[in-house]
Amino acid sequence: MELRHLRHFVAVAEDRHFTRAAERLMVSQSGLSASVRALERELRAPLFVRTTRSVTLTEAGRALFTEAVRILDRVRAAQEAVAAVQGVLRGTLCVGTEQCIAGVRVARLLAAFRRLHPRVEIRLRQAGSGALAEEVAAGGVDLAFAVRTPVAGDQLRSVPLTTEPMTVLCHPAHRLARGGPVTPEDLGGEEFVDFHPDWGPRRTTDAVFAEAGVRRTVALEVSDVHSLLELVQEGLGVAVVPRHFGAKREAAGLVSLDLKGVGERAYETVALLPAEAATSPAARALMGLLETAGSD
Repeated sequence: MELRHLRHFVAVAEDRHFTRAAERLMVSQSGLSASVRALERELRAPLFVRTTRSVTLTEAGRALFTEAVRILDRVRAAQEAVAAVQGVLRGTLCVGTEQCIAGVRVARLLAAFRRLHPRVEIRLRQAGSGALAEEVAAGGVDLAFAVRTPVAGDQLRSVPLTTEPMTVLCHPAHRLARGGPVTPEDLGGEEFVDFHPDWGPRRTTDAVFAEAGVRRTVALEVSDVHSLLELVQEGLGVAVVPRHFGAKREAAGLVSLDLKGVGERAYETVALLPAEAATSPAARALMGLLETAGSD
């Protein structure tokens, strides 16, 4: 089984399209198809169901995909480790992040990394903290900036970045706007604007209300900060968010209220990395740069 065949198979599986995969790999479509057929002959099993409109994995293909990704990740790690010993970082650094994460300026950090290590290809993936934790543990992402997430065993390491309280944002005409700090009980009958359940602020807020024993209704569910703030600006609901969201330009005019009675619960951001032995040289270099430059 050749690594070339595995790379071709993974590309088709990810793109679900032979033409797009061939373009990404910069190989001919006929050569890519021949490579996949050779792998199928060797394994004595079809890996894809091909139609005129789609390409989907068979059961055998799904089983191979997991192992192929793991094999290619370990080969890449081995190549990068040898290059690091020789004093040159190269290869790929795949970084995951939640949007508007506190404690690190991701774009500035990656720009500084590129200046120092121009031979490393940087890839960036934005997702919720739960998905990012799974991808780091599986080896698909080298490290991620996320909200602290419970993980099983010793698959992940968490490096603290910052901690801040959660606050309530509401329209100036809201009934609570002229009051002081509020508790989850004060918000029990409100309609909320919030993120999808896997995003860090939503996870933190859900935990706050669950611990307080207060049910809440998330009427408007979004996947970006700007939409959330715009909906609150229109008086369509209140939002419980990390404190730094209130300093955004889009939050101008909204009322920010302290959220009390939540015990030790806070919005805590971390860098998620695999076990020390599985951490790539590029990920170590990025963390070293973060520690040297500071979080802001």
